[in-house]
Amino acid sequence: MLWTTFLLAVRQLARNKTRTALTALGVMIGVAAVISMVGIGRGATQAVNEDLESIGQNLIFVVPGNAHGPGRGGGSSPFRDADVEAIRDQLQGINVVAPVGSRSTVAAWGEETLRTAVTGSTNEYLSASRWEIARGRPFDEGELRAGAEVCLLGQTVTEGLFGGADPLEATLRADDFTCRVIGLLEPKGQNSFGQDQDDFILIPLRTFQRRIQGNRDISTIFVSTREDVDTQRVKEDLEALFMQRRHIREGAEPDFTVRDMAEITAMLDNVSTILTSFLAAIAAVSLLVGGIGIMNIMMVSVTERTREIGIRLAVGALARDVLLQFLVEAVVLSGLGGLCGIALGVLISWGASAALDIPLVVDPFIVLLSFGVSAFIGVVFGFFPARRAANMKPIDALRHE
Repeated sequence: MLWTTFLLAVRQLARNKTRTALTALGVMIGVAAVISMVGIGRGATQAVNEDLESIGQNLIFVVPGNAHGPGRGGGSSPFRDADVEAIRDQLQGINVVAPVGSRSTVAAWGEETLRTAVTGSTNEYLSASRWEIARGRPFDEGELRAGAEVCLLGQTVTEGLFGGADPLEATLRADDFTCRVIGLLEPKGQNSFGQDQDDFILIPLRTFQRRIQGNRDISTIFVSTREDVDTQRVKEDLEALFMQRRHIREGAEPDFTVRDMAEITAMLDNVSTILTSFLAAIAAVSLLVGGIGIMNIMMVSVTERTREIGIRLAVGALARDVLLQFLVEAVVLSGLGGLCGIALGVLISWGASAALDIPLVVDPFIVLLSFGVSAFIGVVFGFFPARRAANMKPIDALRHE
């Protein structure tokens, strides 16, 4: 019975191919919009998480200035070497501590010039930020203590200055000092925020302080914890340590900020989830519009087939048979739109992932949910026209012109 009704519904819809296609288009667009919006949102979230994981989930940043108050900026005193040593000596669960300074510069080699960033730090910076050396070597202890004029290059600087030439042991200029290239870093590429992670020159911290900065200040401290240690606990210990070292009384606003990569990741995940849900909700409105379109077309179909309905009722068909007939037609129509919408949504997600360079994420649950909602819409919006057809009196239907 149900299979026969389904075949009749398919045959009836096939008689008006153009109208069927246009009616299903609304549902198709709605399903495709939901699948693609959720896919793009989750793909972007995964891309950001992969970028953060490349830095390290167990990384903590300490910077001068209060990120939430008036102390942010140049009013806060920078860190000193003694602050770095205090972290190493007094805190538990620490893997490496890397003092960091950075400034924009113009690098030159031969006739080539390039605006980039020069970063001063130690070999611990490579470990904390998960940088691998492709060729060459890291700094040795003598170079770090003496502030030797040596450097490691990111791939962008290597390609921008040297092209196809071998940079190892070459000497380049950066503003008022020169440095000898002793190592090349493995490329990381752009992160999800569009920042080129390979566009920098790494030099010993002492060299940076003496030749570029002109003082012993430290602008940022990278703290990498052991894998088995809770970063939140280390963050709290860091806050307590610097409150004591900077003589800030309890309850007062600190003049420094401690940021945990795990905290940043959770915050970005939360924001991304909210935005993805918001976009999916907007896209779902088109499903409602598609359902209204199905109801309108089914009402037109009932009107056009009034005499057919009268004949079926007159020869013994029950009202529930007519109700089922038109209800199945509405479900088949919305289901067809749902299937086409799934294909279109996956195609849009694939195109967006290729264009935006983000992972392709197609959630099977969202696909099934979207198709289920499309079928449900067929039931909901097809019920009223189907009930109208089922409630017709045979004599009135046969008299219809």
